[in-house]
Amino acid sequence: MLAIFKREIQSFFTSPIGYLVIALFLTLNGLFLWVFRGPFNIFDYGFADLGNFFLLAPWVFLFLIPAITMKSFSEEKKLGTLELLFSKPIGLWQTVLGKFLGTFVLALIALAPTLLYVYSVSNLGTTVGNLDMGLVIGSYFGTIFLVACYTAIGVFASTLSENQIVAFVLAILLCLALYYGFEGLSSLVSEGETSVFIENLGMRAHFDNIARGVLDTRDLIYFISLAGFFLFLTVVQLKNTNRR
Repeated sequence: MLAIFKREIQSFFTSPIGYLVIALFLTLNGLFLWVFRGPFNIFDYGFADLGNFFLLAPWVFLFLIPAITMKSFSEEKKLGTLELLFSKPIGLWQTVLGKFLGTFVLALIALAPTLLYVYSVSNLGTTVGNLDMGLVIGSYFGTIFLVACYTAIGVFASTLSENQIVAFVLAILLCLALYYGFEGLSSLVSEGETSVFIENLGMRAHFDNIARGVLDTRDLIYFISLAGFFLFLTVVQLKNTNRR
């Protein structure tokens, strides 16, 4: 697993991909939060907090992470090197986890510089340092768990086609459906309890809970289970591919 993880990280940073992803994530967030006028702009918002950043980040990652993961297994299929992975003395779970962790760590590296926003916003308030750090820490935890799920979904989508563009689109659709789709479905149901149940099937409800600064074990279990489920599906799909 460690060898696969190192190879993934090296492949990102020996080519422009890793630097491009980090630069694109920071540029998009920076433009929407500090430059472009609109609902996400911190100066227009009028409050010194990072709420807008944590509203924006899930949507930016929803496109960036599938762009990174689309080559995970699609490229191996296209180049015919997937069989070599099967022949190596490494279990499928180790291979999948290695590729998953490589992308996950890259996303965390992209997220790390945004800690500067915490310092900047903290100094923008009428009272310097008057920033709810519990809320900020909770929101970062929520984003990290959300990114883990996006990554697992993206890695799974890359096993479904040798075409990277198809894998990219499938990953976006799956992430979008699981992040926002259940909230949309819940609005079609009139009964309160059923509506809440359907909404809680989606990632957004659990992300919002953690982002409020409340680390509920139910939300953590949800994200860990969802990521684990898609990693399991990835292993199953690879086994089926190997049998053909």
